[in-house]
Amino acid sequence: MKYVRSPDERFLDLPDFDFDPHYVEIDSTSGSTLRVCHLEEGRVDGPVVLLLHGEPSWSYLYRHMIPILVDAGCRVVAPDLVGFGRSDKPTDPSVFTYERHVSWLTSHVLGELGLDDITLVAQDWGGLLGLRLVAAEPERFSRVVIANTGLPDGNRPMTDAFLAWQRFAAETEVFPVGRIVAGGCTTELSPEVVAAYDAPFHVEEAKAGARVFPSLVPTSPSDPSAAENTLALASLKRFDRPFLTAFSDADPTSAGGERWFQKHVPGAQGRHHPTIAGGGHFLQEDRGPELAAVVIDFLGTTA
Repeated sequence: MKYVRSPDERFLDLPDFDFDPHYVEIDSTSGSTLRVCHLEEGRVDGPVVLLLHGEPSWSYLYRHMIPILVDAGCRVVAPDLVGFGRSDKPTDPSVFTYERHVSWLTSHVLGELGLDDITLVAQDWGGLLGLRLVAAEPERFSRVVIANTGLPDGNRPMTDAFLAWQRFAAETEVFPVGRIVAGGCTTELSPEVVAAYDAPFHVEEAKAGARVFPSLVPTSPSDPSAAENTLALASLKRFDRPFLTAFSDADPTSAGGERWFQKHVPGAQGRHHPTIAGGGHFLQEDRGPELAAVVIDFLGTTA
């Protein structure tokens, strides 16, 4: 499997990002290995909080939340998905499939890191992947917080905003990652922060995963991984551990996506689900401290 690896100097002096990278090797599923990266901060014996980013961001997205969670006594783990951040980036778009991403993430956080008793915090593709892990190995997760995400299986209509984004990603000649992230925020990002989101993509072929990700979302029951997601949703209907939705109020892409989980997941029923005011799609960027406070309160009230 051909891949590129972002040079270390691309990650020097990024705004508000003074975290050391940690690396492990995982099976590429094609007879080789890939090096993947994660951040790990806080008490080794603290409650594990797993922060999963989506598309086209990377663990940089959580930089405002990590110190708050660490100060609350948590062990915080924030991986970079394959194709993003400091993780290796296969250059052939056909390598990226939904099921490979599930396998890669499983190998990383449940296999190599051996995480257990996990509080999952997931946004965007972090939810599409993280919820598959919860469905497959629910005993590894003590609670779940999802924000601006879902688990589509093609049986419920997607928002017009998502379908427009999917078309853009498929058709655009230029894929400006930093500007895409900025466009999904309600706050204005500085040029330095926009550049930080561009940092992992030192060459155009490094964007293969970012470009193909939107096309992997099942929008009809016949799409690849639609059946697997239907089975995962059935598993989540039996998940009775604490489950919280914390969607923002200014994200047209995921609007209304929280309702299925509130209705069907036992651990979500009868619970107050906060709405993060003033946050766009990338609410960690717009309202990171507020989302971190929600997670800390959830940990405290469901211990």
